[in-house]
Amino acid sequence: MSYTINLVEDDENLNRLLTSYLENEGWEVKPFLTGLAAQEAIKNNPHLWILDIMLPDLDGYQLIEEIKKYTPETPVIFISARDADLDRIIGLEKGSDDYLAKPFSPRELIIRTRKLLARIYSEQNRFEDTIDYYPYKISLPKRTVLAPKDQPVDLTSLEFELLSFLLSNKQLALAREQILTAVWGNNFFGTDRVVDDLIRRLRKKLPDLTIETIYGYGYRLVEPYVRPEE
Repeated sequence: MSYTINLVEDDENLNRLLTSYLENEGWEVKPFLTGLAAQEAIKNNPHLWILDIMLPDLDGYQLIEEIKKYTPETPVIFISARDADLDRIIGLEKGSDDYLAKPFSPRELIIRTRKLLARIYSEQNRFEDTIDYYPYKISLPKRTVLAPKDQPVDLTSLEFELLSFLLSNKQLALAREQILTAVWGNNFFGTDRVVDDLIRRLRKKLPDLTIETIYGYGYRLVEPYVRPEE
């Protein structure tokens, strides 16, 4: 499958270098040097955004907020030369899927991009097309969730990955470390507190999802407490 990637990086030399590496993978790359130029392309709905946080006009944080308002499920990789830990945490809170601190190897970006695209857009369905978890209808291939009366529920890519992982391990006790690895990948560096925050966000958006807290350990998705009348 051919993917479209929007790359936002104000350093012209680095922009050209990363564009070349990404295009060598067969992906269509649309490079931008400013946040305002990238802002105009949000409605083009690429498969992936690669965003520099520090831009001369509209910064990466402002851009990701607008991207997620328009297409909450579109994955985002942040790149930055600033405080790595702080930027990573803020980026995750705003819905980013990965983070690379400058300087980094272009090959590392390629590897992370390839893994992220495969995880998000895999054509291999792990489940049937639609999962009924009362009162929701969940399509894993389409990455959609419908509430009663077929009202769509907008989830970020991380929130949907968490939902998919919980559904695939329903009734099982899952440690925070397991969830962290399944959703963020092996390359994530940070605390497992991001798991608690993502669970909280998922519960808020899907209040009828029955996620039990296993104190001191993790979480477990169980069958819904309320079922439709036979």
